[in-house]
Amino acid sequence: MAERGHLPVRLAAAQALEPVLRRQRSLDGPLATASERVAPAERPWLQAACYGVVREAPRLEALAAMLLSRPLRPRDADVQALILLGLHQLRAMQVPAHAAVAETVAVAPRLDKRWARGLVNAVLRRYQREAAALEAALDRQPAARHRHPDWLIEALRSDWPADWEAILTANDQPGPMTLRVNLTHISREDYLAELAANGLTARPLAGQAAGLELAAPVDVAGLPGFADGRVSVQDGAAQLAAELLRVPPGAHVLDACAAPGGKSAHLLERYPAMRLTACDIDPGRLERVRLTLARLGLDAAAGRQVRLQAVDAAAAGVFGTECFDHILLDAPCSGSGVIRRHPDIKLLRRPADIPALAARQRALLQALWPHLAPGGQLLYATCSVLQAENREVIEAFLADHADARPQPLPETLGRPSGAGRQILPGEHGRDGFYYALLRRQPAG
Repeated sequence: MAERGHLPVRLAAAQALEPVLRRQRSLDGPLATASERVAPAERPWLQAACYGVVREAPRLEALAAMLLSRPLRPRDADVQALILLGLHQLRAMQVPAHAAVAETVAVAPRLDKRWARGLVNAVLRRYQREAAALEAALDRQPAARHRHPDWLIEALRSDWPADWEAILTANDQPGPMTLRVNLTHISREDYLAELAANGLTARPLAGQAAGLELAAPVDVAGLPGFADGRVSVQDGAAQLAAELLRVPPGAHVLDACAAPGGKSAHLLERYPAMRLTACDIDPGRLERVRLTLARLGLDAAAGRQVRLQAVDAAAAGVFGTECFDHILLDAPCSGSGVIRRHPDIKLLRRPADIPALAARQRALLQALWPHLAPGGQLLYATCSVLQAENREVIEAFLADHADARPQPLPETLGRPSGAGRQILPGEHGRDGFYYALLRRQPAG
């Protein structure tokens, strides 16, 4: 039962899920709104339920289609969300079956649809009776079995014929909570001890000087020193960017697609004598970069040589005649390598998005290359595992630019993929990431 002034948690979950299941919004915003409307003690259940439904959505939607005599109308997406929530509780959550059914049915009248209560009850009870047969039938449908849309399954099968099933399996497992210690404030060993003193267990990330992996996730408010800038949350694969782009003192680095600012911050932590220009096309997202750097004590107010610019890095002339010693291009992409952290990508991404994103990636490379100083290096990165956004983009760029030379990357970094290297989701506990390092040859 909901506390006074708060929504029932299952109603709040259905409201958060509805726009995601409609393929209209990512989960973060609706979930944050819903969290404010339930009792604090119920927020962990709300988050687990919503992420679970979204992660399982391709299977749950196929299951609901088998249980309903006819599809629900688009305007009844709220009822669909409540049905999927009830099914997920019965299938995967540690909720007694009678409570899952009764509590889910009980909030149906709050949808202002008199027929919803009876339908939700009938669907959930039918699943209880026929679960074994229904689950077996679902396993014969690839999208339901693998919990991914058919187009993405086929793309992964084509790109990674020996690994596609492992990628799909990794995508369906929540990623670990990974931290980056701000070594300008505290050593990793001292921060590990501080975590232990607060009852938190973590282990160092192999081969990464600042990385830690928590044994169990916690709210960032529970991380000692988070507000003071001693630690950030960042996946191990993303932390590699600063390690790969080796920056000498005084060098000027452009982070061309900087928001939300994790890689900019890590560069400044790793190379305190560098200069940084961080840009993003969205002024609102660029503000997140400013806030990130301020929290970590890395902004211009703290004496750092930092410049923030709200510009489209793919547009000609935005940097005038300025050249940079190094460029980090963390290009906008499908996010197919971080589905384990953002399962709504499976619902929101469309096949037509991939060529459009690849065109954007090529445009960014084309526009930025003239602003790389001769002898300088550009690090191309995506959190994608699709070769159309990675290997093929870099190969096309190298074919058109005689002054671009691929540079070797550590063999411990994923696997070779054209001129770069690909990390697949879950490898060494990391997200899926692609990196290619290009050097601009001096003229003559």
